[in-house]
Amino acid sequence: MTTGLPMHVPAPGLPARVRIHEVGPRDGLQNEKTVVPTATKAEFVRRLAAAGLSTVEATSFVHPKWVPQLADAEELFPLLQGVPARLPVLVPNERGLDRAMALGAREIAVFASATESFAKANLNRTVDEALAMFEPVVTRAIEQGLRIRGYLSMCFGDPWEGAVPVEQVVRVTKALAEMGCDELSLGDTIGVATPGHVTRLLQRLNEAGVPTSRLAVHFHDTYGQALSNTLAALQHGVTTVDASAGGLGGCPYAKSATGNLATEDLVWMLDGLGVETGVDLAALNATSVWMAEQLGRPSPSRTVRALSHKE
Repeated sequence: MTTGLPMHVPAPGLPARVRIHEVGPRDGLQNEKTVVPTATKAEFVRRLAAAGLSTVEATSFVHPKWVPQLADAEELFPLLQGVPARLPVLVPNERGLDRAMALGAREIAVFASATESFAKANLNRTVDEALAMFEPVVTRAIEQGLRIRGYLSMCFGDPWEGAVPVEQVVRVTKALAEMGCDELSLGDTIGVATPGHVTRLLQRLNEAGVPTSRLAVHFHDTYGQALSNTLAALQHGVTTVDASAGGLGGCPYAKSATGNLATEDLVWMLDGLGVETGVDLAALNATSVWMAEQLGRPSPSRTVRALSHKE
């Protein structure tokens, strides 16, 4: 890595520190055509934590039939004992919650949709039926002292419905907040958001009583807008950003969804802005290069490619 780069040139109005919610082992690998060995997944999580990522989403306790790439959740999670990071897991229903809690998971996530079309494709339910399914999951998790994240997909556009009204997103986000989710991740699942749209949604959520402190953002880079959208969110006060090491991932139920915002690209920008993340970019880059080798293809992350070329 070239000494002194990126230069640290702070910009006004940004948070001093951002927590990166690393989703590569779950959201990244769930979209792979081939199944990654369990031992490789465990090593991936360990390397990410060693690079300084304090939150690494480990796996998903969905039915193996729906996401076969993550069918080894029961085998993987025990291998992560002692990893120095928060290790949230995705659960779709009470059965998934039972499986996760049996292994000692202390943080879970549920995944809702802002649109009816995606709720039907992803969960085979209406938006309100999905919310009703999550309610007992969240209630039980609260009773057990678990931390709960609510994912909300299709916040900025939907491949079947097109533009998604802001008020529609606000309604479902508020429902998850009132249910008891500690954190709400706003997903641009097909990567169509632009900065003004991001700011408008965050403003409306605040006006509706959802504080910025409970919000995270999750951008895909389909149209090359993920970093600009992230900057708009940071300027609004958001301090939790989802990203995927090496830019891995997409969405198996939305074919137009390409990779997530690459964690390396995010860290490069934040380093340059003087925003603390606690992440060692060189170690993170090495981890993504290693994982790309396991997958047999180059990383789509621009920063990984640039740093690897320099080396």
